[in-house]
Amino acid sequence: MKANRRKTLFRNTGAQVGIGTLIIFIAMVLVAAVAAAVLIQTSGTLQQKAQSTGKQATQEVSSNLIVKNIEGVRAKNSATDMSSTIDLLKLKVGLNVGSHSVDVNQVVVSITDGTTANNLVYAGNHKSYANIGASDGEMDNFNSSNATTNLQTLLTQQTTAITTFNNCDHYFTVERIRDEDASFSQSNPVMNTGDLINVYIATTSSSATGYSLVSTIDTSAGLKNSGLNLVPRSVVNIILTPESGVVTNADFVTPSSYGVKEAVQLYP
Repeated sequence: MKANRRKTLFRNTGAQVGIGTLIIFIAMVLVAAVAAAVLIQTSGTLQQKAQSTGKQATQEVSSNLIVKNIEGVRAKNSATDMSSTIDLLKLKVGLNVGSHSVDVNQVVVSITDGTTANNLVYAGNHKSYANIGASDGEMDNFNSSNATTNLQTLLTQQTTAITTFNNCDHYFTVERIRDEDASFSQSNPVMNTGDLINVYIATTSSSATGYSLVSTIDTSAGLKNSGLNLVPRSVVNIILTPESGVVTNADFVTPSSYGVKEAVQLYP
């Protein structure tokens, strides 16, 4: 009996047709399209954020100022009549290899002698010491083209902004040394790779206010007191903080005696 059993295969060639099937198909296509659009938009946003973050991170680690050397200058009346303190610091500053451009107008220089600490901004900075909503924060009588005039103003004059204060304990000035592309100026102090500048920090003490010269700068109008007192064996710390990038430190101890030297090498 078992040998007589037969197996039969049924073939169903029918399929669903009609408006219902079409609606389901269109719905599936729309869902896939929406999902694809969301994925594309999300990936694009993430890519933009990644590029922006990468650019900022690169700038943070590559925008490095470097202090090549620091020289101290004593105020004087003559070659034999000089101040007992360092009254002006001249920092030779450049950029590390691979650095982005640095806007000196946004650099903050912090200096302390262990007793007094001054936070200095560029003399042409309009905002830092300005009245609220104003742009009157730059050093009074700031000269947009003459570095020597600005240094003299830094040492001998005051500025009236939020309050009236000595220029020497609120500002620093600069002078270009090397600027091959002519991009650096007093009004637009932007450093590019290869540029080299002098940064001037006034460190005039109360005992130096009666001297008439600092280097070749006429200070007969009267030196202003910076609050700093760089006598021999002073421990000095200088920090340069750019708008973006790592800070630069320069620490030194002044010599045990200045002797008869008008200019004293301090760093490195």
